[in-house]
Amino acid sequence: MHHSTVRQSFFQRHRDSIIGVFSAAIVLGVWGGTLIWLFRIDFSAVPLWLVPLIFGVRMFLHTGLFITAHDAMHGSACPTHPQLNHAIGAISSMAYALLPYNVLRENHMKHHRYPGRDGDPDYSQKYQHNPVLWYVNFMVEYMKYKYSWLQMVAMTALFHSLYLFLHVDFWCVLLFWGLPMICSSVQMFYFGVFLPHREPEGGYTNPHHARSSYFSTFWSFVTCYHFGYHWEHHEFPHLPWYKLPSALQSK
Repeated sequence: MHHSTVRQSFFQRHRDSIIGVFSAAIVLGVWGGTLIWLFRIDFSAVPLWLVPLIFGVRMFLHTGLFITAHDAMHGSACPTHPQLNHAIGAISSMAYALLPYNVLRENHMKHHRYPGRDGDPDYSQKYQHNPVLWYVNFMVEYMKYKYSWLQMVAMTALFHSLYLFLHVDFWCVLLFWGLPMICSSVQMFYFGVFLPHREPEGGYTNPHHARSSYFSTFWSFVTCYHFGYHWEHHEFPHLPWYKLPSALQSK
């Protein structure tokens, strides 16, 4: 029985690694492929009705970059190969907004260590009922690292160089890269921080100080790659995003 369990665990970890790497490759590949394609098109030829649809898809894919990096922080992007796992995380966080993976990982581990209390960089007791000010506080907390100014300069230089020197249409840069990046941070904050961690009227009822938004599986995926299942994530942090619905079903 013991050997069977060990063998099953071994194959499960390898299967999870294959699926994790494949999932990351899809997110990075589709994100990068659509970006290159959109940077080469004539924006004036894009039908107006199609612009918000493309914008929404780009925002969703950008969110996927951060979720992929997040899985790597928990070792679930490739459980059997830690170096590849963290390489996936570093590539995803850099693609997201030139963000330093190790800094993000350190802050996220604090979030899991002190969820919804002092020491949690995601949390704000002061702005519990004001998502706008909480979001601003959230962003400020995550930009409190030594070379954050360098990241801001690099992002600004990259944004302007795309249309000034590489002659990408300005509106393509703004609507299909710049704004989706910003909006994806709002999306992740609202569905992955504000809704799960704001204090309920009766106070927190579990040590994770988290609650879940039980949307349907489809809407849970669309809103934030299942991170509305937030109690489940804190209870089973090793689970990748695509396994969170199974944690809900097993409760």
